[in-house]
Amino acid sequence: MAITFPNVSEKLGLGVGLDMPWGDPFGFNIGENRPAEKVLNFIDRYSDDFKYGFISCHPKSRGKLKSENYIEAFSVFFDQAKNFKARALHHTFLNLGAIEPYDKDLICDFTNDIIEEFNIKWINEDLGIWSIRGKTLPYPLPPYLTNNGLKACIKNIEEYQLKLKVPVLIEFPGFTDGTNFFIGRIHAFDYFNKLVRETNSPITLDTGHIISYQWLLGKRGEDLYSDLDRLPLEHCFEIHLSGCQIVKDKFMDFHHGVIMDEQIKLLSTLIPLCPNLKAITYEDPKFDNNGVIISKAKANYLALKKITEQWEKSA
Repeated sequence: MAITFPNVSEKLGLGVGLDMPWGDPFGFNIGENRPAEKVLNFIDRYSDDFKYGFISCHPKSRGKLKSENYIEAFSVFFDQAKNFKARALHHTFLNLGAIEPYDKDLICDFTNDIIEEFNIKWINEDLGIWSIRGKTLPYPLPPYLTNNGLKACIKNIEEYQLKLKVPVLIEFPGFTDGTNFFIGRIHAFDYFNKLVRETNSPITLDTGHIISYQWLLGKRGEDLYSDLDRLPLEHCFEIHLSGCQIVKDKFMDFHHGVIMDEQIKLLSTLIPLCPNLKAITYEDPKFDNNGVIISKAKANYLALKKITEQWEKSA
């Protein structure tokens, strides 16, 4: 059975992903129902740099999930980003790692409304546990690295594949030391490989997530880039890079906009190994009120941009 990739034939190049929580300086204003002004300034300033983009879908309130409560704000964002060749949505509701049964119909109806309204090409979500029995977690946990956890993930993914109108990219989970933990003994690369191949899913590889797992295993230096062949690389459609940092020998996935040298190296290593790669995403950049990327992030942002341009030109 063939992998169901998003309906994108060409390399999209460099894109941007924005977290966009409600009531956040880098997200949506709740009262005005629109993106914060600095976000609009950023999109306008870098309109020539980013060829596609996504926003993360966060709950606006504790009320019933209704697409009409989100469409106006999303419209302002995508109208500003008129140069995007493709639009995507990073979900936080799918809860792919949950082992308890839960109703997916409302989530699917909401998501399909957004897909149709904005011509969304793909949905992305971290393979993780975002809530437990309806209680939202402050940071998604990796799935249970057990046989039962694997079966539950496969079942959840297959149901969403059946009900959603565009492909779901499964993102390798994060393993940030100090903000989450994992349960189970199956190696995460092998777990992810088996799950992806059984569901024929397209995937997203997040450089910070991969390094965070390797770091927890005690790997350092060149070992951070080892065992990549244990991942389902031919399923990779998208690679993410978000701001990370090592603090007191802990690898932290801060999403603070500053990409590490190790992530740039991992990107360069992954590109030739991923024959179906179409998109490279700078996730959660940070910028000032005028929309200018913060100074600490500029050097590796330019490195990311250069690598992506070289990849676009390659055969």
